[in-house]
Amino acid sequence: MTVTLDKVQKHAVDLRTGFPRSATEPLADYAIAARALDKCRAEIVGWQGDYHYDCPLSNIFLGYAGITPADFKAFVETGADDTEVAAWITEHATKRERIEILRWSNQWREKKVSELDDRLVLYMEDYVKDNCPPGAWSHIKTWFDIYDVEEKRIKV
Repeated sequence: MTVTLDKVQKHAVDLRTGFPRSATEPLADYAIAARALDKCRAEIVGWQGDYHYDCPLSNIFLGYAGITPADFKAFVETGADDTEVAAWITEHATKRERIEILRWSNQWREKKVSELDDRLVLYMEDYVKDNCPPGAWSHIKTWFDIYDVEEKRIKV
């Protein structure tokens, strides 16, 4: 596939000054997918700032979908819009009933920090302290809330 930077740029969010979509926002019914797409596009055009596309969070979605980070990025490099990316995900992901994907997405949307593995719990404790305003923990109910507080979708 050919990299079409001008088309990718047209759909990209500048993560040097803005934020990717919330991990709760679905794409092709998958939580995390829209956020992964935003980070992927930004990385392709050099606008990723402190964000990373091929990260543990993006890989939770990609792993469940059975899509490699390289294959996803190669398709995104074509300049596909959200609708085209959603169709591509549906076509290339591990075949599952829609209810399975929705249940998986909702389980991740509802996952509390205390339900993460020990390594992530330790990481998130420091992450909140270093990246969120004082008092953030009283507004955090789920793991994804941490990013939504940091990115000001949840007001503290």
